[in-house]
Amino acid sequence: MSYLIRVLIPDSPGSLGRLADAIGTVDANIVSVDVVEAFPDGTVMDDMVVDLPSGVMADSLISAAQEVEGVEVDSIRPFSGRVDRRGQIAMLASVAGESTRSRELDHLVHKIPQVLTSAWAILLDGNTERFQRVTASVAAPEESGQNPPAVRIDKARILNAESESWIPESWALLDSSLAAAPLERHGLVLVVGRPGGPDFLASEVEHIGHLCQILDAVLS
Repeated sequence: MSYLIRVLIPDSPGSLGRLADAIGTVDANIVSVDVVEAFPDGTVMDDMVVDLPSGVMADSLISAAQEVEGVEVDSIRPFSGRVDRRGQIAMLASVAGESTRSRELDHLVHKIPQVLTSAWAILLDGNTERFQRVTASVAAPEESGQNPPAVRIDKARILNAESESWIPESWALLDSSLAAAPLERHGLVLVVGRPGGPDFLASEVEHIGHLCQILDAVLS
């Protein structure tokens, strides 16, 4: 079973190696590592995809990681594949190579969860009074039959289901973390969700915004 574990570690020589050694004590294999954000206090937030052998519980991975001085486990959840944000270049190339716009959009939205380490993605058309779903990835919440009002999303930002009444309840199930960004030239909005978290960090929200700007231009 593969897990995406988000850890806060000291940004100092040897820290990642000590963490890798600790993870190895439970016979786990690190598949990929990605630095999500660096903080002024000298720590970094890393996303690691780790394979656990059959019969080994996720709790043992958490315990092993937290045995390392200065390491804090922020979250852990099942995850398939690997963290590969550099894979977005390949995604952009494949989107640009599609023969029709509808196929471009489908390809884009199905790739987004992997490259942004989210669980699902939905692309909305905001050119009318209410959002219309254009396409959605596997595992995205089902349509409720009532399209939410097309609120203005003019920049990449976190969505707060508790204070924004327009957000469908199905998006917020399981205490999902939500973020959105516009493709302004086309009047589209990309929404991504992580059931159970972790929360989207500022660097991730900025990253989503930049990616949508590029995709907006590619689709043009």
